[in-house]
Amino acid sequence: MRRPQEIDKERVAMSSIVQLTGAFEGIASAHIARIKTQVQQSELFFKELWATYTALRVGKEFHSGHTAKGVQIQKELVILITAEGSLSGDIDQRLIESVLGIYKKDTHDLIVVGHHGSVLLDQRKITPLQKFRLPEQGNEASVVEPIVEEVQKYSSATVYYQAYLSLMSQEVKSIQLSTVVQERGESLEESGELEGLITDVNFIFEPSVPAVIDYMEQSMLGVALSEVIMESKLAQQASRFRAMSAARSRAKETEEDLRLQYNHAGRTIKDERTKEIVSSILHSKTKKRRLLI
Repeated sequence: MRRPQEIDKERVAMSSIVQLTGAFEGIASAHIARIKTQVQQSELFFKELWATYTALRVGKEFHSGHTAKGVQIQKELVILITAEGSLSGDIDQRLIESVLGIYKKDTHDLIVVGHHGSVLLDQRKITPLQKFRLPEQGNEASVVEPIVEEVQKYSSATVYYQAYLSLMSQEVKSIQLSTVVQERGESLEESGELEGLITDVNFIFEPSVPAVIDYMEQSMLGVALSEVIMESKLAQQASRFRAMSAARSRAKETEEDLRLQYNHAGRTIKDERTKEIVSSILHSKTKKRRLLI
């Protein structure tokens, strides 16, 4: 039988795990709230930018900033948004498998964001065009800007990322970057939410209107990509919240079980000592009777 002191040490350690997982659960929850606020602010910025863009552009097509530079590479650029660490469950693994299902070296170039995705690609002997660390909160531009520059060189760009559905559910999704910008802008136009247009009639644009349009297209690609990165972070934090919640629940159950074991072991020792005392008293009385006889 285990000694009560050993069980109590294990119970104290499990209690620490309960507290730590609870703290990590709270941190993940705070990150989720912060990221949601960022996404809302980004949506407002995109709305204002699209309003000006539609007033300046000629035609209805979104050119992804190709007007000035033109398409240089006739390939599809595939962008993978993965976790920075390995505590993201199996979703990064599923994301990589989804990409490898369509990947062909002759027709695709890969850019991976997140160290975990880089590791998974290295394990499969695949070298991406570029690797980026998952940016810190509020520092998405450091990664988004160089990626958008690459996007503008290609005929098309697809992003694979972790999509947030709920705290308990995340899945792998893919989007055509320029297409999603076009569709999002058109939905704003159809909803009648665009107002206060800035046009070349009441404002002067330097160096020229086409140059400003190209810059706006580049900016909107950046906004869309930033939001994808933030949604991926949201999914990662939700996955961690779920993992910490499950771990905390298991730790609490184990702690309670150890508490019961500790109490049982303590009672068992007390019972054994009581039996020893009673046995000793009985033995002493029997010995005295024999001496009297």
